[in-house]
Amino acid sequence: MECHGEVFVNGPIVLFDGVCKFCNGSVNFLIDHDVKKRLRFAPLQSEIAQAWLGRFRLPIDDFDTMILVENGRAYTRSAAALRIAWNLGGWWSLLAILFAIPPFLRDGAYNVLAGNRYRWFGKTDTCRVPTPDIRERFL
Repeated sequence: MECHGEVFVNGPIVLFDGVCKFCNGSVNFLIDHDVKKRLRFAPLQSEIAQAWLGRFRLPIDDFDTMILVENGRAYTRSAAALRIAWNLGGWWSLLAILFAIPPFLRDGAYNVLAGNRYRWFGKTDTCRVPTPDIRERFL
């Protein structure tokens, strides 16, 4: 169980760019495929995510990576993406084989997508507001 201030969270937390259309689409995908409902979510622009960023000494205004907070650690870039896939279980956990690729190569590919995500997929003016049926999964 992770604790930050008054917030206790069971399971991994995905911090994502709340105004990125690709990132929001990724969160929708994760919600649909996380059958055990283990993952929790918070936009990087939120107070909760900003507190987590501060705790791990990560930039609080540079949202070029999805972050996974799990077991007292923060994972970024490809490591976060692959650990998130592992958490989905089933066939998705097979993507863990990609950990065999050196991080500089995995992160290089991740950086290309992250650096072009607004241009390729667009940006929204505001962070997403979860629907009532998935509200409990957002911090």
